[in-house]
Amino acid sequence: MTTRRVPAVLSIAGSDSGGGAGIQADLKAFARCGVHGMTAITAITAQNTVGVIEVKAVAPEMILAQVRAVAEDIGVDAVKIGMLGTAETVEAVLAALDLVGAAPVVVDPVMVAESGAVLLDDDARRLLVEQLLPRTSVVTPNIPEARVLTGPGEKASQEELARAVVALGPQGVVVTGGHSERLVDLFFDGAEPIEIPGERHPDGAAHGSGCTHSSTLAACLARGASPIQAAEAARRVASAAVGAGLREIGHGPGPVDVFDLSRDPEDDAE
Repeated sequence: MTTRRVPAVLSIAGSDSGGGAGIQADLKAFARCGVHGMTAITAITAQNTVGVIEVKAVAPEMILAQVRAVAEDIGVDAVKIGMLGTAETVEAVLAALDLVGAAPVVVDPVMVAESGAVLLDDDARRLLVEQLLPRTSVVTPNIPEARVLTGPGEKASQEELARAVVALGPQGVVVTGGHSERLVDLFFDGAEPIEIPGERHPDGAAHGSGCTHSSTLAACLARGASPIQAAEAARRVASAAVGAGLREIGHGPGPVDVFDLSRDPEDDAE
């Protein structure tokens, strides 16, 4: 029997105690994509499907220690960065990136939870824009996040936002389209913008969809896909996960489901 080396992907992100987003969503997406998932937790949240109740930041030195531990032993083939929260956390993550070599870096600029809780303060956003984005392979903001990062008004088009984000220094951007009528992701790396259409799931459950999208993109980069191939795969996986989402879990927006867990296992035996 032949064996292959499984890529190892690191999620630097917050923990969602409800299991729908954050590192929990990332690890599920990594497994779905056939890569080994590792984590460096930046914050511990007390949250559920209804909202974020409390957030506790992890000490910067502990964030750095988590990354060093896995980088020195296992190695890192790609990095996904999610919730950062504070400027001190961003600074720790910037130092941690020095430990992962040339691994591609995907940044999901988590700013506000679905419940409205603010997850990135002003100083942290400034550092993200000025120092982290220039070290990023692909950044994956939704349309409101792209506006906050770049400053254009409400009338800015998705393409204008994508161009403005790339001007901040990342190699590429996917401005996701979940907040638009067209529901089209837009990939841009300085050449021609590429639209990535997707299916709308009005009855789906979307908590963790952004985390799933960005972590799938990172996993695909680790497996050797090009950025546009990874962005297209990320759209497919995230969209399917919303469609299969667990609407019966909790009293708020249910979590996405990359494994279609509500499917009857007996169907697989037939």
